[in-house]
Amino acid sequence: MVLGGDNHHPLLISPPASPTEDERHCRQESDGGDLIGRTWSESKKIWHIAGPAIFTRIAMFSLTVITQSFAGHLGDLDLAAISIVTTVLIGITIGFLLGMASALETLCGQAYGAAQYRMLGIYLQRSWVVLFICSILLLPLFVFATPILKLIGQSAAVAELSGTVALWLIPMHLSFTFQLTLTRFLQCQLKTAVIAWVSGGALALHVFVSWFFVYKLRVGIVGTALTLDFSWWVSVLGLFGYVAFGGCPHSWTGFSKEAFVGLWEFFKLSVASGVMLSLENFYFRVLIIVSGNLKNAEVALDALSICITIYAWESMIPLGFFAATGVRVANELGAGNAEGAKFATIVCVFTSLLVGLLFWVLIIAIPNKLAMIFSSSSSVITMVSELSVLLSFTILLNCIQPVLSGVAVGSGWQALVAFINLGSYYIVGVPLGFILGWLLNFGIEGIWAGMIGGTVVQTFILAFVTIRCKWEKEVQKAHIHWTSQAVTN
Repeated sequence: MVLGGDNHHPLLISPPASPTEDERHCRQESDGGDLIGRTWSESKKIWHIAGPAIFTRIAMFSLTVITQSFAGHLGDLDLAAISIVTTVLIGITIGFLLGMASALETLCGQAYGAAQYRMLGIYLQRSWVVLFICSILLLPLFVFATPILKLIGQSAAVAELSGTVALWLIPMHLSFTFQLTLTRFLQCQLKTAVIAWVSGGALALHVFVSWFFVYKLRVGIVGTALTLDFSWWVSVLGLFGYVAFGGCPHSWTGFSKEAFVGLWEFFKLSVASGVMLSLENFYFRVLIIVSGNLKNAEVALDALSICITIYAWESMIPLGFFAATGVRVANELGAGNAEGAKFATIVCVFTSLLVGLLFWVLIIAIPNKLAMIFSSSSSVITMVSELSVLLSFTILLNCIQPVLSGVAVGSGWQALVAFINLGSYYIVGVPLGFILGWLLNFGIEGIWAGMIGGTVVQTFILAFVTIRCKWEKEVQKAHIHWTSQAVTN
């Protein structure tokens, strides 16, 4: 890294000092001056990103929910198979690749804030190279799904049918490399409307295709899986078409050999991001895995799959705030505005908390009606109702953590948060769940309660790290990164 040299190079000039900071303070005062005015101004910026991001995440996740709903009415075994593949296997791979793609929120967000627009396209192409290689390395999970599921205790019937479904969902898995990165590339440029339109179109098309193929043509569970492949790739082609055909003239200048330069540094940040989110994403999937060892395992698996699906569905909202926080923090750090990054974090946390409280009340009030979306089995609906209190508190506690993780993404702390997640979830949460569930015989409720304890620990640690953050130092780190990029390029 070179910080010296020609001081007249336009990209190596040190960050502007007090005049620019004074101008920012003046702009903040003109936006409202008082706390309410600043909060309103920041809220509009956050919702400009979070609103479409929430819609996009709900729309794309709803593709799987719709598929599960169609499969559930084919039969309990079909629902169990599609649920375990989409909830566990796809959950693992998309969690890791989503985490890797979030490295773009750090790099592209700061690049956009620093007005280095051309680098956004380079980072996008680097992410394609890195994520595609990793997606290929993850393929054994799908190829050997049947023996893996049998090994962890699932019944032979569920494991065999799940293995078949897993093979047919490989195209969906491969689409994540492009869909997740294109979304973040556009998001960091505040081009959120096009992401929402493409996702909404894919969702509408998926409803029709699922109805036509599953109900009219009666293609069965394999055809149901193929509708997911089709709809995810429709989203990819829609986003890439917008980027490549004039939607991003400053940030997309075509394919470049620079995509293969600096891959190791990009790989390290991407893997740290992937580990950070996949540890969290896989955490509550542990409940699905241990369900194979419970009494009446098929009903338990269906009920838990429904609960985890509802949890994951609602999580699209705090994950929208995760995206908004990451982009806002990265943009402000890239622009040299430490106070702006700090204030964006505070507003995001409180907004997400209010949304979490709303859904906490909703889950407590109507658990049976939510379960009926996925199954008509009375035993499954009853078990979902019994688990609804744990589900509601899980949702409430997880409305803050994604926002704090968004701060980490915007600031580039992914490696630190990966260690926090590992310790909180797998050193505290899982052992506590084992003690409550197996040793003290509280069953699945005890396991789940123990895992909620891990989430509480993680949230407190992330809050402590965020409160202790020295935002001016983060601005300096972002500036050092861009001066080194200027020398490299």
